[in-house]
Amino acid sequence: MSMHLEGPWLTTTGKKKGKKKFASAEHKRKAEQLDKEWKELLKKHNVEQEQKRQRRAMSSGNLVSTGYSLAIPEGRNTTAHLKSLNSGLGNATLAPAKVYTGDKVKGIATMHKSNAVPVFSDEQAVDISRMRR
Repeated sequence: MSMHLEGPWLTTTGKKKGKKKFASAEHKRKAEQLDKEWKELLKKHNVEQEQKRQRRAMSSGNLVSTGYSLAIPEGRNTTAHLKSLNSGLGNATLAPAKVYTGDKVKGIATMHKSNAVPVFSDEQAVDISRMRR
């Protein structure tokens, strides 16, 4: 599931909303009326959304002043008390390559669709080269 391409519906750009379309002129008039009433209500209660957001963001401070720390607490999530196992044995070495030492198989041929086929006789080699089965 990693590295799949997503379609144009998933975007990090173009977040602006387009022009709002209404079903009819009556719906538009009603929406404008409700918006106007909402703004009047906000003004009546002395609430301005943008200024409220700015004040809250400016008063929050940074993480360090609020007591947040990225340090690992003492005695927690540490495994320093666990020792590594030392068996005293040396390093693992590379195993010797496996090589066929018999005399029955003459070689390996490539047959249909790139599959490897063992060749036991000269006749088989000729048949495989002519793509006979």
